[in-house]
Amino acid sequence: MRSAVSLAITLTAALALGGCAVPRPPNVDLLGVRDEPAPKRTRGAFADIPYASWTDYEPDYRFYPGDEIELTVPSAPELNKVVTVQPDGRIIAPLVGPVMAADRSAHELQADLHQAYSGQLLRPYVEVTPKAAPLKVFVGGEVDKPGVIDLVGDSDALRAVIQAGGFKVTADRSKVIVIRRGPDGRAMMRHADLLRGLGSPDADLVPLRRFDIVYVPRSGVANAGLWMQQYFRDVSPITFGFNYALGDRVVQ
Repeated sequence: MRSAVSLAITLTAALALGGCAVPRPPNVDLLGVRDEPAPKRTRGAFADIPYASWTDYEPDYRFYPGDEIELTVPSAPELNKVVTVQPDGRIIAPLVGPVMAADRSAHELQADLHQAYSGQLLRPYVEVTPKAAPLKVFVGGEVDKPGVIDLVGDSDALRAVIQAGGFKVTADRSKVIVIRRGPDGRAMMRHADLLRGLGSPDADLVPLRRFDIVYVPRSGVANAGLWMQQYFRDVSPITFGFNYALGDRVVQ
């Protein structure tokens, strides 16, 4: 017992004089239990995956859950129906049941339905027409109301930001980021100068597509102000303030 107390006193004195943690033998803790060596991390285990080059190529419209599709069967009008793509990606087609529609173009879905109806109809031709739906985009960063925005008709990045509540005073409107899924599935990224969007005929507004991401970064001045706030007010132990002594009361 006395040796344990002496050991504790020695450790406390070493901490007070050295100002740092007491060194210990490798792989052995103070209770004498051996630690397993930590696995070494290999740098560069995951290669950086760059964004694809930006292209304005317009791909075929593809269906996603929630889309409405009008099915027209000329040889059997009683099978005409407006169906909705279910959360599992399928539609319930009359007479043939569930058919996968998610991530398929109208032409591809039409071919699938033709095959499905070939065992039921002599002329299994089916017309597939997508119904008009709001354009969903994601707006984040330095805007008042970030989140999913529904845009009606053709729209652009500036209109999306305005619908998301507009820019905050801390926003960098000249370096807005637009991220989009490319033709091969890889993400593409480009910058847009929306600072010119309200008064310039050559404004870079960037027409948007469904599921585009619009991100408004913080300006350099705002970043500097945030650093000053975090360092001097939230981190520094010194309280910056002043007061005036006026008689028997203090005004701060």
